This record gives sequence, C-alpha cells and structure tokens, in this order.
Amino acid sequence: MRTVTRTRKLVECALMLAVSAVLSLPFLSFQFWPNGGSITICSMLPIILISYRHGIKWGLATGFANALLQLILGINGLRGIDMGTLIAAIFLDYILAYTILGLGGMFKGKLKKQSLELICGSAVVVFGRFICHFVSGVLLWGAWAPEGMGAVVYSLGYNGSYMGPELIITCIGAGVIGSLLTNIGNPEATHLV
Repeated sequence: MRTVTRTRKLVECALMLAVSAVLSLPFLSFQFWPNGGSITICSMLPIILISYRHGIKWGLATGFANALLQLILGINGLRGIDMGTLIAAIFLDYILAYTILGLGGMFKGKLKKQSLELICGSAVVVFGRFICHFVSGVLLWGAWAPEGMGAVVYSLGYNGSYMGPELIITCIGAGVIGSLLTNIGNPEATHLV
C-alpha cells in the first residue's frame, strides 16, 4: 500500500485552492450585492473536497489559506470603516467564514455513501459560513439596514439572498461530484473514477 506524500497533499491543496479562487472571480459569479457577497459556481466545493479527501486538518489549513486569499481579493470592500469594525469584519467575514469550509469532510465514512457524505458536509459548512456572515451583519453592518428594518431582519435577508443559492448550488455540485468520482475519499488513488 502506497503512502500519500506530504508534497502530493500540498500540491492537491494548492490546486484546489486555485480552482476555488478562480470560481469565485467576478467573471464567473453573479455579484449583485453592493456590500459584498456573490453567487458562484461551486467555489466552496474544492475546499470541502480537500477536507473529505485528506481530513479535517488539511481542510482547515486549505480553508484558512482560502480565507486569506479571499480577504486579499475583497479588501477594497472594507475601506472607510473604523479599526474595531475592520478587525471584526476580517475575522467574521473572512477568516472564520472561509476557514470553516475546511470542516466539510466531517461526514466521511459515517453515512456509507460518498455523495451523501459530501452533500451533508457541504450543507453544514455552507450554513456555518452563512452564520458567520449573519452575525457580522447584525453586529457590524446593522447600521446599513433601511430605516424601520432591524439589523437581524436586514442581515438575514441580505446574507440569505446569496448564501441560500450558494448552499443549493454547492450541495448539488457535491452530490454530482460524489456520484461521478468514486475515489475522492481515497487519497492513495491515482485516479478519481
């Protein structure tokens, strides 16, 4: 039995991080929201797949790298705010929200069907990301709410309007990938089909 080298894991993580970053770029996503947020074509799924393939530790490390990359790509949206809000937004909207995707492999081996394990893991972590953005919306961005609308309702509507479709798209993608590629969870496999 062959052991997967650390170098191979690093290369796979880097490739999936690059795929995730490309899938989140504006020309491949629907960016209607003025204050951040977009609907992408499964941009979170590559990080979830790393977690499923190589474990939570590798998933969280790749998720953290993705968080830093997303922060670099989205830093312009954080201009003009005070230092406390900036630090909290960096933590909630980027570091925590994107790192949590690395927990996507939490159901590996627990449900006996790869596609179902990937769907469930995707649903949990995308919902977790939504919670991060929701809490940030209530605590940090509630002042942006239209007059007469509370921060909770505003944050729920704003973040739910793009994270809801992201949840559906990611779960569909996870189900399709999990059904078509039978060796995702076997890091020793040289082919995925």
